[in-house]
Amino acid sequence: MATTRTAQTHWEGNLMEGKGTVALTSSNVGSYEVSWPSRAEQPNGRTSPEELIAAAHSSCYSMAFSHGLAGKGYTVASVDTKADVTFQPGEGITGITLTVRASVPGLSEEDFQAAAQDAKANCPVSQALAGVKNITLDAQLV
Repeated sequence: MATTRTAQTHWEGNLMEGKGTVALTSSNVGSYEVSWPSRAEQPNGRTSPEELIAAAHSSCYSMAFSHGLAGKGYTVASVDTKADVTFQPGEGITGITLTVRASVPGLSEEDFQAAAQDAKANCPVSQALAGVKNITLDAQLV
């Protein structure tokens, strides 16, 4: 069964001086301030579209990685995934780096790397971000 998740943004003013609020309306877990300076300079307590993409990518990757390993009979003790999304004003999102540290008892390094690459290729958020030219993966079995 398909699901739909919703976020909603209210914006006031022009791009450079304006500001807005993005609300995670499906879950109702919160509203977060956004602005151009928080996107292109320092966050200063506000979020950005790129940070929200990083949150989506890191959580989706962790789920896909865990699911793929479970399908091969492994029990994942832990997966920690960090997504760094690089935004260049005037160019857009220029790269994403996924950094993964996972503990999977009984898994060889070779099988770990294969599963890590498979999750990178097949997580739905990775697929949605296929237009990003440079998505890299640093995966370590711990």
